[in-house]
Amino acid sequence: MRRHSEREKKMNLSWTRNASAIALALTAIGGGAHAETTLRLSTYVNESDIRYQGFQHFAELVGEKTGGSVNVEIFPSSTLHGWSEGVDAVQGGVSDMSWINADNRLPCYAVTSLFPANVSLDEQPQLDAAYADLIREEAAEVNLVPLLNSNYSYDQEWWFEDPVDDIGKLDGKLVRSIGPLVSMMIESWGGEPVFVAPKEVFQSAERGVVDGINMGVATYSSWKLWDVMPHMINANLFYGNIIYMMNKDKFDALSPEEQTALTEAAAETEAWLQPRYEEWVDEQIAAAIEAGGTETTLPPEKTAELIASVSDKWNAEVDEACGAELAGEIRTLLDTHAAN
Repeated sequence: MRRHSEREKKMNLSWTRNASAIALALTAIGGGAHAETTLRLSTYVNESDIRYQGFQHFAELVGEKTGGSVNVEIFPSSTLHGWSEGVDAVQGGVSDMSWINADNRLPCYAVTSLFPANVSLDEQPQLDAAYADLIREEAAEVNLVPLLNSNYSYDQEWWFEDPVDDIGKLDGKLVRSIGPLVSMMIESWGGEPVFVAPKEVFQSAERGVVDGINMGVATYSSWKLWDVMPHMINANLFYGNIIYMMNKDKFDALSPEEQTALTEAAAETEAWLQPRYEEWVDEQIAAAIEAGGTETTLPPEKTAELIASVSDKWNAEVDEACGAELAGEIRTLLDTHAAN
């Protein structure tokens, strides 16, 4: 058997000490650093929509505020799940944060996230935040946390293939609906509601499946729908807030500092996005009109008339779904922000 020289013994001892020191250092680093958490944010918005830039801004802020311990990964264009599957997707782990549509598991949110009201959006971030707080308890009951409010009220409007003189007289027209309130409005005004997911609207309009479309201008424009139905009715009929909610277990598993970073990043993103969103929407309308489309803005008295035609029926739905106390708080909030 070969004997080690003194020099080899010293080298082996030195290597062992260095390896031990490295191992201890790595253990200390691993034990002291917070493991990175990736949050999958799902949206129906595509990458040409200004709101996609808002999600990017939110992701950047989260990364900065958490020092990189939380990473937000954005999945646009409904790549993770369809329009009506937000609650299932977040509860089941398909996504960690998604838009939440009118879902029966959130009965009050389902009938108030789109509400017949002509509101001023001068303080939209504050209005949206107050509304999110009012439905926070209901969301928690199905393991959700309201996090990011969508800039939604500004542009929820109506389009038709031919100009329409009176939206209150739809005369049997098939009109695309996004939820129960819009369906009730269409039926009340003599039309027939048809549900069509955002990505299917172009084909539906092109093939005559619908005669009219209710949709947000931002989504309508980013899906290039002005070409198939170029005549817009700017009616100002809604307060709308599609909230992006997060899986509550995932949120609660974050450190208090990370939770604060997420909520701060969301609020800052809403304020950052509002003027950019409104400017972008106005640019889309102007470009569509220049290309041959039309925009008809209803006078305030006509808007008030249309809202009044559905308010009593809708308030009964809201009272039943939310309970009288919460329903009253939501109506008071919207009255506080009513347009002059």
